[in-house]
Amino acid sequence: MPPRKNQRPLDDTDFKILKTLQEDARQTYTAIGKRLDIAHTTVYDRIRRMEEKGVIRKYVAIVNEEKIDPGQITALMTIFTDPKESEKVAEKLGEYPQVLEVYTSLSEELLIIAKVVAENQEGLHDFIANMVAPLPGVLRIRTSIITKKFKENQFALIRDPKKLTEREQKNK
Repeated sequence: MPPRKNQRPLDDTDFKILKTLQEDARQTYTAIGKRLDIAHTTVYDRIRRMEEKGVIRKYVAIVNEEKIDPGQITALMTIFTDPKESEKVAEKLGEYPQVLEVYTSLSEELLIIAKVVAENQEGLHDFIANMVAPLPGVLRIRTSIITKKFKENQFALIRDPKKLTEREQKNK
């Protein structure tokens, strides 16, 4: 997507700062500057600009749910909907505390994909049966319980300079 008018696109330094923040957002500007070989004032200015532009929305603690409640169930729900009701269903799902993420997808059918948590299998069943299935426009639901997590990131920095294609490297 092209940058909006009067909006400077992120450069490699911005992406390096974002990657460093993702590894540990509690680092000082000085520590980030030393690591990236740039002045701490540059780090401060760029982070402040990215916060103002909404690139950095907030700083959060990522909690390992398995350490808090090892019996908790995480599931991915694929919800097939009537196209006329899809937006309303997605918005309603976003209101439930059990729902961590909600996405819509246009494929052969209009789908909503939601990541949900429950205390146990019975709690998951009750949530689906009593909260999701009755929503107007829900046609059917497919649920997959996550049995093992291999990777979980909040954001992928795909502009990693190490991963540039040959054509992009020639254009630099």
